[in-house]
Amino acid sequence: MPVQVLLVEDDASIASSLSEALHGQGFDVRHVTTGREAIAAPPGDVVLLDLGLPDMDGYDVCRAIRAVSTVPIIVITARGEELDRVLGLELGADDYVVKPFGFRERV
Repeated sequence: MPVQVLLVEDDASIASSLSEALHGQGFDVRHVTTGREAIAAPPGDVVLLDLGLPDMDGYDVCRAIRAVSTVPIIVITARGEELDRVLGLELGADDYVVKPFGFRERV
C-alpha cells in the first residue's frame, strides 16, 4: 500500500510539480489548498504543510493537526528565519524545509 501524503499548498504550480514527483515515486497524494480543508482531511501517513495559506496561518493548521494526530508534519515554506523554524518545530512540526528546495531533498 503506498504512503498517503496530505499536501497542503495553495500555489498551484508548486502543488502540481510536487504531486507529480511524489506520484512518480509511488506516493499517493491528496492535495488541499486551505487550512480548513487540511484540518478536515484525513492526515494520511505524512503531511506536507505550507504556512502561507489563504484562509489561516499554517502554524494554526500544524497545531490543530498535532492536537489530534501524531502523523509526521513537514513544513515546506518560504519563511526561512530562525524564529519561524523554531516556532514551527515547537508547534509540532517534525521537520522544516525552506523553499525553494530540490525534490530529492525531500524524498
